[in-house]
Amino acid sequence: MKTIYLDYNATTPLDQRVLEKMIPYFTEKYGNTDSYNHFFGWESKEALESSRELIANFINANPNEIIFTSGATESINLGIKGFCQNNSSDKNHIISQVTEHKAVLNTLEQVKNFGWEITLLPVNEYGMIDYDELINAITPKTSLVVLMHANNEIGTIHDIKKIGQICKDNNLFFFTDVAQTYGKIDLDVNSMNIDLLSASAHKIYGPKGVGFLYARKKNKEINLFPLISGGGQEFGMRSGTTPVPLIVGLAEASKISFNQLLKEQKKIKSLRDNFLNQIIQHLPDTKINGSVEQRLNNNINLSFPKIDAESLLSKLNTIACSTGSACSSNLLESSYVLKSIGLDEELALSSIRVSFGRNNNNDNIIFAANEIIKAVKKIRNNYSII
Repeated sequence: MKTIYLDYNATTPLDQRVLEKMIPYFTEKYGNTDSYNHFFGWESKEALESSRELIANFINANPNEIIFTSGATESINLGIKGFCQNNSSDKNHIISQVTEHKAVLNTLEQVKNFGWEITLLPVNEYGMIDYDELINAITPKTSLVVLMHANNEIGTIHDIKKIGQICKDNNLFFFTDVAQTYGKIDLDVNSMNIDLLSASAHKIYGPKGVGFLYARKKNKEINLFPLISGGGQEFGMRSGTTPVPLIVGLAEASKISFNQLLKEQKKIKSLRDNFLNQIIQHLPDTKINGSVEQRLNNNINLSFPKIDAESLLSKLNTIACSTGSACSSNLLESSYVLKSIGLDEELALSSIRVSFGRNNNNDNIIFAANEIIKAVKKIRNNYSII
């Protein structure tokens, strides 16, 4: 039987419509966007700028505020390091949270070498920060708040409009990683008071290796120091020959996702709820990690008491899901996100993340639920015999 893919928070398959849009820019329209003297360069440049405009429109930004990168991780590095290297030393305090993606946490560790101070806010049992604690953490030296929109492991969604307003009221810059919500939730950088934003194509059925950083230029311009020097592409912020096929793919994937956002998210939420109901009906001691209400429609993170998650996944030969973030799953330790929301070591190691997507249907998610139920019961039965 074909494996059922339930790891869409890690990555998504390339949509065939996206591939078809990209192919001509590999084979026929292969000009360098900086070749200003002939048609091949002009058509590539036109594709680049039309893609930039399309993506900007989806988040209510200006096209010149979109910087194309290799993905959200590079965007995070450029946003944080670029900000820290280009801003005054007397406002050298950043506020973030303990459950941020490793791309943020490790970058924040590095900017400490530039003399920056970091405050990581705790989260509650649902993975939410206390907004009063955010306000209380602000000092005269604070200049930047970095808080993700939705957690990649437990799916918890923060109210970034509220966070953006807090930042605006205190004259702070606000950076949010929307890798898990771009194309799934409507975004407006102006009404949400977002100054920096990172996203990746491969989370929305686009190609790997491309994403973007939004950096505000309207009202209060963000000044960044570039990580990569060279020919000055991307407004001098990201030098290197522009990967037009990938950018075209990002734009097309964005177009498809945003144009069918409400319909697709309704379908995926229904699949997730049906899957969860099946699990809870047969394994009532299952623990749901993260907020039940304020979470991604396609995500569920579950703990099965007295079950080792790695052993469980090894028995699911036809199901592809994970024990947590794909960026950290090679580490043989329990999830720092799950420990941050109060799970002990044993329960954290009994947890799996299941994430749903465009190619799932009710039949295969119910099949997957039943396979997980059978595997959990089998492991428990063997354990009780021992």
